[in-house]
Amino acid sequence: MSQKRTVYGEPTPEELYLFHEGTNYHTYRHFGSHVTSENGESGVRFSVWAPHATHVGVAGDWNNWDGEHYQLHKLSNSGVWTGFLPNIHEGTLYKYHITSSNGDSFLKADPYAHYAEVRPATASVVASLSGYTWNDAVWRRKRRAPYRKPLNIYEMHFGTWKQKEDGSFYSYRELADILIPYLVDMGYTHLELMPLTEHPYDLSWGYQSTGYFAPTSRYGTPQELMYFVDACHQANIGVILDWVPGHFTKDAHGLRMFDGTPLYEYADPDRAEKIGWGTLSFDFSKPEVRSFLISSALYWMEMFHFDGLRVDAVTSMIRLDFGRETVGGWKPNEQGGAENKEAILFLQQLNKTIFQYYPHALMMAEESSAWPGVTKPAHENGLGFNYKWSMGWMNDTLDYMESDFEQRPEKHNLLTFPITYAFAENATLPLSHDEVVHGKKSLLDKMPGAYEQKFAGLRLLLAYQMTHPGKKLLFMGGEFGQFIEWKDQDQLDWLLLEYDMHQKMKNYTRELNHLYLQLPALWEQDHEWQGYEWLNADDAARSVITYMRKGKKTNDTLIIAINFQPIPQVNYRVGVPKAGTYEEIWNSDEPRFGGTGGRTESLLFSEKVPFHQQEQSIEITLPPLSVIILKRRTSSRRKL
Repeated sequence: MSQKRTVYGEPTPEELYLFHEGTNYHTYRHFGSHVTSENGESGVRFSVWAPHATHVGVAGDWNNWDGEHYQLHKLSNSGVWTGFLPNIHEGTLYKYHITSSNGDSFLKADPYAHYAEVRPATASVVASLSGYTWNDAVWRRKRRAPYRKPLNIYEMHFGTWKQKEDGSFYSYRELADILIPYLVDMGYTHLELMPLTEHPYDLSWGYQSTGYFAPTSRYGTPQELMYFVDACHQANIGVILDWVPGHFTKDAHGLRMFDGTPLYEYADPDRAEKIGWGTLSFDFSKPEVRSFLISSALYWMEMFHFDGLRVDAVTSMIRLDFGRETVGGWKPNEQGGAENKEAILFLQQLNKTIFQYYPHALMMAEESSAWPGVTKPAHENGLGFNYKWSMGWMNDTLDYMESDFEQRPEKHNLLTFPITYAFAENATLPLSHDEVVHGKKSLLDKMPGAYEQKFAGLRLLLAYQMTHPGKKLLFMGGEFGQFIEWKDQDQLDWLLLEYDMHQKMKNYTRELNHLYLQLPALWEQDHEWQGYEWLNADDAARSVITYMRKGKKTNDTLIIAINFQPIPQVNYRVGVPKAGTYEEIWNSDEPRFGGTGGRTESLLFSEKVPFHQQEQSIEITLPPLSVIILKRRTSSRRKL
């Protein structure tokens, strides 16, 4: 399907009405800069919202950045300025020359620009989104929300996965040819990209944006990003984009004080300021801001075919006291509560709109509190997302895994408590970038013990994540045991794969990912109690947990046994749900993965010895720091 060029004119009265109502969800079609023809002349139509400006012109490289004489005209009382400038073409650099009500003049980048100069330059660039022919129709037709399907996400930062020999970035197109075969080989179902919206500062990782409609030019053109997403889809890889509606950067060319007044941000500095982040919050009470943000969300799905969004920092949006509990104080809402009702209504409107246009989209919330109903539909007074990052699971699990072995029995509740809320929301279990940066250590280095024990601990962690209810996410480098935490400027330490244990770690992750795809019990009932049953949650003394994961079919049931101590457990009895022959289909301690080779005999025959509330039981060997998966044999089951 080819993106067709549209004839653009000034925004219509209907479009302006919807914009001011907060329900114009395609503002990018008539705001910003668009190459077009008017009255037989080719040029560019510019439109921008700046209601408190007394003058808006277009400054660019063709007029020595003086927009005084290239003025746009204001559309009645709409606050929108528009104009057609002939003889301007694609690739032209520009900014808006704005004069505020107090007479100050300044230059601003276009909030709706489709492209920008490569940082540190800050101009917008006239760009067309036409000219790319999509080849992902098959993927888009078969796309469904994966409630009862496997979802295994590889999270990555585009600029530091791999770099060229001179340290420069791969383009969107270049990296597609390297990354996609890797994802397919490793068995991931989806890729999540940290924010690609244009941003001035590399070390913000894209979370402090200036261009909500501009894919960052660090890695190439919009059409090259289209190629990247298209190529992922053709390889059956879904693509999720990190998206940041909670706050924006204060850089002078960006949204801050856009027309000389707090336009996109709250006028009240106590509401606008994001304490600790040095950014500004969007004013969700303004319908024009809601039109802007929801249009941005739809834009990435419509124009770039992203399969969904991971919405960053939701807690900071919905809580007025976020970051202010002890710093500066906070102002309660009209009822005296800490809820930001405007942000809640915005998120509900956002999710309703996304699912109206894209019913099978992935809308994932990074919500770090115990806010109820994050994945409950908006019409039932939930926030309306269909997935929530389970920060509780992540924090409890990493707290436990970082503990010395002798401390683990007293921290056993960190393994058992997350199940009590596992089905309250549709959960994704993240081992994300935030946990392997700024002194937190890499996943491998978090593990206690000697060199080999660290690898055993990481193998255990990844298998525990894979067998726990919830969809999966792993940040790049974790799959092969990146030893140093994410450096956020340099590429991953791929040279580690020359060392035996790191190569074995990568092979382990690959096989674990592919095993996950084959076992319906690990994903078919992720979001309901019927998919999980404790066998023994209380063996704190030995730091062992055992449980069942269940699919729709009884024969798919798996027995999971995990030993969190560096000593083996021999003749360890486990209850099983049915009489029969059981076999070990996964053992994280196998020598080919770098383990000690401890394992249970290949076939186990159940005994009529009641145990763990089951009428039958078996005895197994649990190697040190290991996860084993057992399955009852059936004559019709295909060999894994």
